[in-house]
Amino acid sequence: MKSIQELSEIRDRMKQAMVIRKGTEKSYDAVAGQGSVRSQVLICGGTGCTSSGSVNIHKALDEELERRGLQDQVKVVQTGCFGLCANGPIMIIYPEGTFYSHVKVEDVPEIVSEHLLGGRSVDRLLHKEKVDGVLTTIPSLADTGFYKKQHRVALRNCGAIDPENIDEYIGTDGYQALAKVLTQMTPQQVIDTVLASGLRGRGGAGFPTGRKWQFAANQPAGKKYVVCNADEGDPGAFMDRSVLEGDPHAVLEAMAIAGYAIGADEGYIYVRAEYPIAVHRLQVAIAQAREYGLLGQDIFGTGFNFDITLRLGAGAFVCGEETALLTSIEGNRGEPHPRPPFPAVKGLFGKPTIINNVETYANVAQIINNGAAWFSAMGTEKSKGTKVFALGGKIVNTGLVEIPMGTTLREIIDDIGGGIPNGKKFKAAQTGGPSGGCIPARFLDTPIDYDNLLAIGSMMGSGGLIVMDEDNCMVDIAHFFLEFTVDESCGKCTPCRVGTRRLLEILEKIISGNGEMEDLDRMEELCRYIKEGSACGLGQTAPNPVIATMKYFRDEYIAHIVDKTCPAGVCKKLLRYSIDPEKCIGCGKCARNCPNEAIVRTDYIAPGHKLASMQILAEKCVKCGACMSGCKFDAISKS
Repeated sequence: MKSIQELSEIRDRMKQAMVIRKGTEKSYDAVAGQGSVRSQVLICGGTGCTSSGSVNIHKALDEELERRGLQDQVKVVQTGCFGLCANGPIMIIYPEGTFYSHVKVEDVPEIVSEHLLGGRSVDRLLHKEKVDGVLTTIPSLADTGFYKKQHRVALRNCGAIDPENIDEYIGTDGYQALAKVLTQMTPQQVIDTVLASGLRGRGGAGFPTGRKWQFAANQPAGKKYVVCNADEGDPGAFMDRSVLEGDPHAVLEAMAIAGYAIGADEGYIYVRAEYPIAVHRLQVAIAQAREYGLLGQDIFGTGFNFDITLRLGAGAFVCGEETALLTSIEGNRGEPHPRPPFPAVKGLFGKPTIINNVETYANVAQIINNGAAWFSAMGTEKSKGTKVFALGGKIVNTGLVEIPMGTTLREIIDDIGGGIPNGKKFKAAQTGGPSGGCIPARFLDTPIDYDNLLAIGSMMGSGGLIVMDEDNCMVDIAHFFLEFTVDESCGKCTPCRVGTRRLLEILEKIISGNGEMEDLDRMEELCRYIKEGSACGLGQTAPNPVIATMKYFRDEYIAHIVDKTCPAGVCKKLLRYSIDPEKCIGCGKCARNCPNEAIVRTDYIAPGHKLASMQILAEKCVKCGACMSGCKFDAISKS
């Protein structure tokens, strides 16, 4: 078991070992016990870059360094996600801080010979982005437009440390907060600090974290539990996964602090099994924390006991709801239960339980170390701190961003996200996943926080932010999210089980061209019944995408119903493909590409043409678009 003094010694030693990552000349390789290293190479080991082959790049780099005799002079570190997921695999070389993107295995020998031996950057691999309309080389990650307006608190260690090395976490002041609360603070002082910080739950509705802890602490002494909700299931959301992959000890430390605050000695992390890298790194982190005596019995010799167990979820979206999650941990089918009693009073195995999500816990240690005033100085009056968003959809810089509460949607999309690609116009942003709403362009300058999002018909949710352009059909978007919710309903209550299914049937009727104006009234009525009658948050928020799109994009619904057209050209059954005989040269490529033999040659001869043109047989066309994508003469259009 490590003492507080030993922890401080590790911290000081590791700060020296990692000082090179702050742009200094050299650092001592404290892990390997070697002398000074002149370079450190950080390679992204998050899910995005791993899927792009970063593991193979790491292996190739190790082999090349050994072949060149540089293995003692250059340290290679596998980190968590840097955030710029669309540019992976990512490699950063210190002390220069050179940022290479889209790195391939075949690039490794050149990086070693040119950069690590020759001291010259490999310019073709340097990150590039448009600055004032001009494609510009950006040599440093911190200088990218993607990073300039971010403020990384929950993500502070992601991409900066080796998540499988507890010493590196300690080197960034890790476990100092746990030592502080166990030796200098009472449980009530811990709760008061979290309350004063203004930290609200980052997993959904934004309930004040300190208040939840206070409810559990007020329960009579006895068995209590601390639970981490890592069952991140929103389409397009990967915030919690990235924190677990890049900084798992931050969650473990925070859960131990929460356990001390409420009087619990046991915690559970409920993480979906579809996150194998996150699961592995949690397993490594828990084992390391136990080895150091930071989990287990008599932590720091204070008499405080706390340990953590992993539970793997099978991917049921409803288990993101806290009572369904607890039921699943207990070994039963994940179904929600009526509240009250709330989990803080009667939760896991019938005992008082607090549940927070990964991002919420990722803020706790820093609040303890830096003080409540430090955290509450960020953000807005009612929404303190920062928020992590998974930025996706029609956006140049897809990836993970962390911004102070109150940052506008326009800043996120244009300044951080790099704007809409291909010269398209912004149409809407979906926040909160299936539980959220669509934000139209007129709200681009709305400061993003819990209350403002609710006021415009959306919600923060866990932090998914999907950007849509003029080519997106909002009726189709509502259909997509509702279809997901119908599939994920546990079926326990009738409003959710039956109501969402009926709502989906009406939407399908509209996108197939059979809708009636009365259907809009029916949907509004159904949405009200579902919201008011469902047993849990899944059903209560399921109609939100429908409500928001009907409110802000009603003209698209009317076009589908009255004109039998999809203005965005997305809904297949309403599409009409046609060939312009003036442009068509009759080459027949479209006919060869057609999977249903729906294109034939006509006798029409256009002026100046030597060949007949082609014609689409509407009754046979399956509207797959294969003809349009293969035409070199822009002769085929859809309407």
